[in-house]
Amino acid sequence: MMNIVRGRNLAKEWQGNVCFEQVDIDIYEGERLALFGSNGVGKTTLLEILAGEEEPTEGIIERGLPRSQWGFMKQTSAGLLGITTLEAAQVDSTELYQIKWHMKRLEEELGHRINILDPNESLLEEYGDWLERYERMDGFKWEVDVEKMLNILHIGAELWGIPFSQLSGGQKTRVRLASLLVHRPKFLVLDEPTNHLDESSILWLENWLNDYEGTVLFVSHDRTFLDHVATGVCELTNQGLKKYNGGYLDYRREKDREIREQEALYKQQQLARKALEESIRRYQEWFNKADQAASKQEMPSATSFYKSKAKKNISRYHAKQKEMDRLDAQSVQKPRNAPGVKMQLETEGFGARNLVELKEITFGFTEQNPLFDKLDLVISRGDRLAVRGPNGMGKSTLLQLMMNKLNPQAGEVRMHPRLKIGYFSQELEGLNMEQTLLDSLLSLPDMTETNARTILGCFLFPRENVFKRIGDLSMGERCRAAFLQLYFSGANLLVLDEPTNYLDIATREVIEDALQSYSGAFVIVSHDRMLVRKLANRLLTLSEAQKPQLFEGTLEEEEEHILRRERVGASGDSTQDNQRMALEWTLTRLLSDEGGTEMEEIERLQEIRMLQKQLKSL
Repeated sequence: MMNIVRGRNLAKEWQGNVCFEQVDIDIYEGERLALFGSNGVGKTTLLEILAGEEEPTEGIIERGLPRSQWGFMKQTSAGLLGITTLEAAQVDSTELYQIKWHMKRLEEELGHRINILDPNESLLEEYGDWLERYERMDGFKWEVDVEKMLNILHIGAELWGIPFSQLSGGQKTRVRLASLLVHRPKFLVLDEPTNHLDESSILWLENWLNDYEGTVLFVSHDRTFLDHVATGVCELTNQGLKKYNGGYLDYRREKDREIREQEALYKQQQLARKALEESIRRYQEWFNKADQAASKQEMPSATSFYKSKAKKNISRYHAKQKEMDRLDAQSVQKPRNAPGVKMQLETEGFGARNLVELKEITFGFTEQNPLFDKLDLVISRGDRLAVRGPNGMGKSTLLQLMMNKLNPQAGEVRMHPRLKIGYFSQELEGLNMEQTLLDSLLSLPDMTETNARTILGCFLFPRENVFKRIGDLSMGERCRAAFLQLYFSGANLLVLDEPTNYLDIATREVIEDALQSYSGAFVIVSHDRMLVRKLANRLLTLSEAQKPQLFEGTLEEEEEHILRRERVGASGDSTQDNQRMALEWTLTRLLSDEGGTEMEEIERLQEIRMLQKQLKSL
């Protein structure tokens, strides 16, 4: 099996700080490896070092595959902003793209000469030579393949001629993927390929990579993607890199086992250390007593006895000291958790049952094709609603309608007068980019600098970092700053638009725990399937083919329901089963509801009786 890349003792320093060191890595043909680690540990830097675009501070790299057979998709698209979408999708097929660009330049020059009635035979001959070479390399088939790949990734012909810079983040990611996938390199290096992709595009990419015959090294914080694609996980830390077989869940199980074993060994070592320290103390004490006793004896025989006893004790002391040295040499460090965000979301007391009600909402940016047509939706206390669907279906727009930031063209949005909303925007436009982190907290009532620094430390902003302008932070740091605002909002309804983009897995899991223990309601838009699986108890699916579909239950329950419906078939029984399930879920929620005003309690009881009648009739 070919060794695609071999790195030994790799280290990288940046502005005097060590990003990582003592990194050994082997990537073999056919592997699909996930490079895993916390934000800022140097994953992108390591990819660039392996690709030869960055030099390591220390270490050596051997490449078993020519760089021309690599494909590298970076997080940023700075080099593509001056070309069209179609050109951006062709650029990774370097030789064909360069030939086509050269032919285009010759065509323009020939066109100019024809216009001035001055044909140039040598220019025509040169163009013919380039055209012949292009045909030999199947250039026209390549052009068709590029267009097919763009269509597969939902980049239609209407976008091909516009500047690449005008595309959305998700569209840019899909164009860059199309460019790489058509090139079909033997080794793919992908830095955050799932960023900005909707669920259908992520599923397509998973299937494509699983069928891909080459080798893949990728960085992703999508745990489901890691589980579905990775054959191994390489965990990068400041101290080195360790490889684990399988996907994220396999890595997590093995990592937990290692931590448990290390804790057990550490406890055993501490007990052995205490016993040795006590033995050393005792032998030293006995030696001192025997030595003192010998010096006080007047008879030579007694002196000899005590001297012998003292020598024996000091010999035992030295033996125990050597045993302590061996224990220190083989010492096991106490397991330390990596620094992580410490967060708990608080809500102000709120007894109302219904928080927001959308009544026959109609909204669209064109009258002929509205995003929503007479949409009804109620957000109640305890709801954890996940809004899903492809990009462009109006998920973010729906959130804006819920918060009265957009006015519907028809219908009504009713909000409880005491409702307090905390909003997380995927564009993070709510942040004051000119403020420092410290000033953003000191503007709060009764906030002291000591408390502000403590809180910022809990969100992984230590010491001098608190003086950073928010506009100078990385996207992951800005996301943490946005969660700081939610932390102090006291909101009883959170509206979260892609809250975990740019966050590493450890921070995502902290956010999930905080949301699980949050006592208010929330509505979330996210392509993170594991987050939706853990948190959501209602699912709203938007699609182009049909009206918004509301499922009253968790993702696991939806999957069970789909399997049951497939078994039943397309008969009327399936529809009735779906209705019964929705009614039972709503009834359960109403029965468990407590509190609210007297009028709301009367309405709740009336609704319960009505649902019970409907269930009997099914």
